[in-house]
Amino acid sequence: MSSIDHSAVVLPEQKTWLRRIWSYPALEHYYRLVILVLCANVMTLAYGVTTGAWFSAEGMALQTFANLVVLNLSIAVLVRQQYVINLLFWLATRIPTSWPLAIRWHLGKIYHHGGLHSGSAMAATTWFAIFTGALAYSYYHELVFISSRTLGISYLIMALLMLIVVMALPNIRKKYHNAFEKTHRFGGWCVLVLFWAQTFCLADDLNPQASFSSSMLMSYSFWALVIITFSILLPWLRLRRVPVEIVTPSSHVALLKFDYGVTPFAGSSTAISTNPLMEWHHFANVPNPIESGFRLTISRAGDWTEKLIDSRPCYVWVKGIPTAGVAYIEVLFKRVVYIATGSGIGPCLPHLLAKKVPMHLVWSTRTPRETYGDELVDEILAVQPNADIWDTTEKGKPDMVKLAYAAYKKFDAEAVICIANQKLTQQVVFGLESRGIPAYGAIWDS
Repeated sequence: MSSIDHSAVVLPEQKTWLRRIWSYPALEHYYRLVILVLCANVMTLAYGVTTGAWFSAEGMALQTFANLVVLNLSIAVLVRQQYVINLLFWLATRIPTSWPLAIRWHLGKIYHHGGLHSGSAMAATTWFAIFTGALAYSYYHELVFISSRTLGISYLIMALLMLIVVMALPNIRKKYHNAFEKTHRFGGWCVLVLFWAQTFCLADDLNPQASFSSSMLMSYSFWALVIITFSILLPWLRLRRVPVEIVTPSSHVALLKFDYGVTPFAGSSTAISTNPLMEWHHFANVPNPIESGFRLTISRAGDWTEKLIDSRPCYVWVKGIPTAGVAYIEVLFKRVVYIATGSGIGPCLPHLLAKKVPMHLVWSTRTPRETYGDELVDEILAVQPNADIWDTTEKGKPDMVKLAYAAYKKFDAEAVICIANQKLTQQVVFGLESRGIPAYGAIWDS
């Protein structure tokens, strides 16, 4: 176990303002995707305005608005589907490390895919507001037959969509995360049911002479809703209550061990819950290449983790499949430095054990052996004997940007992956990327 002396480290100058502007959190790839989706929808709206075809308030215009709502809604739902996420990560990491670093640098940002979800959800809500306005105009001016039940369902969907969007705003989501999660889950389910009801009602209103089955089967909205419904239902079809062995090396940390027939891949996470309808939490899987099952490392950080550590239940609920996360992109680079703080060692550990690429670990934590136990620390040192473990109790908190840069230079790495809290992760990622060094870290978008 070594320790980098970063006190004399001099960071290189940041890139010019015009070149580093894209490194700021407000303009990271996540928000660029949001802007891209919104721009595409604005262009679509502009086309409809200039041609005037959509604002005749005829049945075809209403159907076009409905299709645009469902199209955006489909993207918003599918990009969060676990199988789709794993496919996106798999595709992004297919290129060899011989490709130019600039290309691999951007492909490594695949974990920002949530920007497609947010952008499409906002666009779907906007299109639905336009659709509802056109529906109401048609209803009150009797341009086409629209039943009061269809209009009433539309108003209810609009109210729920607005509630979901408001609760998802970053500051509100962070402050009232449990309320945000429940609103998204139960509000989303209600919206899906109401969309089904509206689709049936609207098909009956606009095609009263057509047979019910033929009008529905010819509807784009119908088949899109089938896909959306299946996508949402799929993880719940894999809901199960599984045994867990929980060890607490200290009052701050719990080490969970599972062996129920699933051995996840390195770089994935699993959602667990003690009450599946109310609250879910995602944690990085720690599989061992020579053992079945996997482990999770959970630190005391909030009411739910506090209760789990203190009560140590014998069973928890799991849902869906192991899903790729940020560190999965390590294979895009020839050499990688992992920066971890506290229980951030958990997501790093499976990569240290798998040894897919040459890597170096920097771990900043308080009293590592007392907090996480000798067994875990010895396991880390067995695969990373030269790891830089910084004991914050003994040395105080380091300048993590300087520490990361020093390790990056020392190890001659191509990229840095940081697993820490949100504030520190943003500091490290911006501090390095603004100086031309590829850096990655979680973005807390879910």
